[in-house]
Amino acid sequence: MNSKIVLSILIGFVLAITVNCKKETSKEAPTLTTASVTNISSTSLVCGGEIKSDGGAVLTALGVCWGTNQNPTVSDNKTIDGIVSGLFSSSLSGLNPGTTYYIRAYATNSVGTSYGNQVTTTTTAVLPSITTAALSAITSTTAISGGNIANNGGSAITARGICWSTNQNPTTADNKTTDGTGTGLFISLMTGLKPGSMYYVRSYATNSVGTVYGDQVTAETIPILPTITTAEVSFISTKSAQSGGDITSDGGGAVTAKGVCWSVNQNPTIFDSKTMDGAGKGIFSSSLSGLISGNTYYVRAYATNSQGTAYGNQIDFQTKIDGIMGSVADIDGNNYATVTIGTQVWMAENLKVTRYNDGTAIPLITDNSAWSNAATPGYCWYNNDESTYRNPYGALYNWYTVNTGKLCPTGWHVPTDAQWTILTTYLGDLSVVGGKLKETGTLHWNSPNTGATNEINFSAIPGGYRTFNSTATCFSMGIGGSMWSSTSNTAAQAWERAIGHTSAAILVISAEKGYGVSVRCVED
Repeated sequence: MNSKIVLSILIGFVLAITVNCKKETSKEAPTLTTASVTNISSTSLVCGGEIKSDGGAVLTALGVCWGTNQNPTVSDNKTIDGIVSGLFSSSLSGLNPGTTYYIRAYATNSVGTSYGNQVTTTTTAVLPSITTAALSAITSTTAISGGNIANNGGSAITARGICWSTNQNPTTADNKTTDGTGTGLFISLMTGLKPGSMYYVRSYATNSVGTVYGDQVTAETIPILPTITTAEVSFISTKSAQSGGDITSDGGGAVTAKGVCWSVNQNPTIFDSKTMDGAGKGIFSSSLSGLISGNTYYVRAYATNSQGTAYGNQIDFQTKIDGIMGSVADIDGNNYATVTIGTQVWMAENLKVTRYNDGTAIPLITDNSAWSNAATPGYCWYNNDESTYRNPYGALYNWYTVNTGKLCPTGWHVPTDAQWTILTTYLGDLSVVGGKLKETGTLHWNSPNTGATNEINFSAIPGGYRTFNSTATCFSMGIGGSMWSSTSNTAAQAWERAIGHTSAAILVISAEKGYGVSVRCVED
């Protein structure tokens, strides 16, 4: 073969190989940009990119990659999106709330993987995640709880603690603790609780998004003993008295029993004598009975709940002794014997005062006609004979004088009909009470003075009375005695008590207000 021909073939072959080698070495990695981030939520967003050049080789993969560190690669989190030229979009999910992410688009061809520019964004924060700890160390006024903040929702915890109320679903507007910041476990102490009360408790945590509450737990504080005071003792008689108490707090446990207890020894308890006055708190009244005349007693109110029995302050008193004598003077200077009978103190003599307790003179009416026509206050002496009858029988007063309210010495008054009834009920049946009140013997009473015992030193005597008619005659001296009450019965009549010499009974009579009748006073 011609040497020139061979040389031409060799040169062509070399040129062909050179051209082909140049074509192979001209392929490059792709070029691309990263798109702006959109549709940002707490756990997802949308990004993507734009392929500017495939580098002369077929693209085999594209998408975006991301991480919490800069310049993420496909070794980090990534999407794998369909092979396209130009623009593409990627959806990122499974992100953490409130977290800053670095994102780059990527594309891969036979040459390698290229990355777009880095963009940065932060996901939206959410409320924290928190649970409430069970209550423990419960007392009557305190308890312990707390919580566990598993995550902060992507925003720093600025406040945490527990809140509580006696109503369900408490919030930070109710009672609360403030227990620092940050996530994790914390312990809270509740104080100032009320004994025996049901409380609802929730933990709370606050970040930039707001405040979230844990699950609600409940607990009941431990009751304590009730709070009680003892009422002053009143209506003291020879055999009875009245007291009571005031339960201002049930201690958080229902009061199941209350009353007063008493003894001749100090600090009585419910194992001594006691009353049983129901249940519940508040003011109550108790009647003490079966007492012995002249004894000193100690009394305390009590209240019982599930924690036990509480006692009020101790008060001591002495029962009265029937028939014990005293004295009182009227404004005229007359002195009268007095006597204790049950809960009352009575004059043991008939009144003979001529002036009201303010010093004003009581009209003395001697004329029969004037007496009969009087509808205003007045008094007289039996048969208008003061020297004979003033002592010991006293004066006779019409009811209008009684009704002024000024007839008895200061601190005393004419008894009401109800107060007469207290006296007679205390002494027994009306058929024998007159005898118990009458002075014995026949010095003042005519014979036979039936049933007279004067066992309580009342010393009733027969002072007679003056009628209310045209003659205004005085009757019954030595035979009977009547004594006014201050209680009106009708417009014309008022109640009185009458005793006679032939009976042991005492009579309840409605008499004309114009009658002249004896008066006994009773202490206020």
